[in-house]
Amino acid sequence: MTGICSPIAGVWRVAGVFALATGLTACGGDEVLSSLTVPTFAWGVPQGFPVPRVPQDNPMSEAKVELGRHLFYDTRLSENETQSCASCHQQASAFTDGKPVGIGSTGQPHPRNSMSLANVGYQPVLNWANPATTLLEGQARVPIFGEDPVELGMSGREELLLERLRSEPRYQALFPAAFPEAESDAVTITNVTRALAAFERTLISANSPYDRYARGDANAISEEAKRGQDLFFSERLECFHCHLGTFFSSASDWQGKASPEVDYMNTGLYNIGGTGAYPENNRGLMDATQKLQDMGRFKAPTLRNIELTAPYFHDGSAATLDDVIDHYAAGGRTITSGPNAGVGSASPYKNSFVQGFELAPAERAALIAYLRSLTDQEFVTNPKFSDPWLSAGGE
Repeated sequence: MTGICSPIAGVWRVAGVFALATGLTACGGDEVLSSLTVPTFAWGVPQGFPVPRVPQDNPMSEAKVELGRHLFYDTRLSENETQSCASCHQQASAFTDGKPVGIGSTGQPHPRNSMSLANVGYQPVLNWANPATTLLEGQARVPIFGEDPVELGMSGREELLLERLRSEPRYQALFPAAFPEAESDAVTITNVTRALAAFERTLISANSPYDRYARGDANAISEEAKRGQDLFFSERLECFHCHLGTFFSSASDWQGKASPEVDYMNTGLYNIGGTGAYPENNRGLMDATQKLQDMGRFKAPTLRNIELTAPYFHDGSAATLDDVIDHYAAGGRTITSGPNAGVGSASPYKNSFVQGFELAPAERAALIAYLRSLTDQEFVTNPKFSDPWLSAGGE
């Protein structure tokens, strides 16, 4: 792809300068403005940065976002009142939790890593490997009411949850303000999930050093990081084929985009017994489609704030960025013993872009410097995303 208007993984290379794609282009007509009316909500994103697509039945409002922020950090949402959404999605870690896999309020482990919520409003599919969950409103019900695994453990305890919320003085004002159209009681499960979704759509990370560089500040990232960027976008490493676009993910959508992009990849993380198999409780997209060719295929998560979101991969099996680079440099992971033994690079289901490569030490350092330039300190310290119960003196 060459020329003045060539899209390189969702970033526009114009005379050697990078500018973020907005979802509207004058080159090739790849994307056109959708018929969705842009809501009158102040997203606060930089000029040229897209805004999330919003369901028509859950328009954005500041009051709804504030209610959602309170609910996100409220342990009343767990049956034993020990966990909130924020327990597995902590702001300082770009809304991850630093654990290999999520641990529910009863101590039950989740089979997968807690995915970052940075820019989650731009994700047209919301799980590692289940394409059925497409809206944040529906996804919110999974941790609250799911039974396998138990996360917040409120299945069958809906009335208990609503009673708890109705008894909190703050919610007696926050719910009616967020849902003034409610004819009677605004405290409903539907409104809980709508408010959570509204807050989560505001979790926008768009001001990393990389973003400032992309907007024209040539000194926002180091020369080493610029060399790393060239490696990232090279056919030699192939990184950008899976972590593509404005959001460095294999799934993205926004207002003005003609259609969502969704893809799942097998990276050769497992090849049990040389058959291509993955562990039974974590077979990726295959668990949803029952198609053998979907074995081990997972969504490529965002690389934004990747420095803060270790451990990596869907099962948290890579502790550091160096470990991740080792994996891709080898073209897949080799497990020499145990029930998951196998040579990942030989998997029959592995994505063709995971071919392996060699990196000199200086090149590895440059690539890591580039990945670290995606860290948005403003995002992970923004008081608008912080715990309102603590900032107001606790419950």
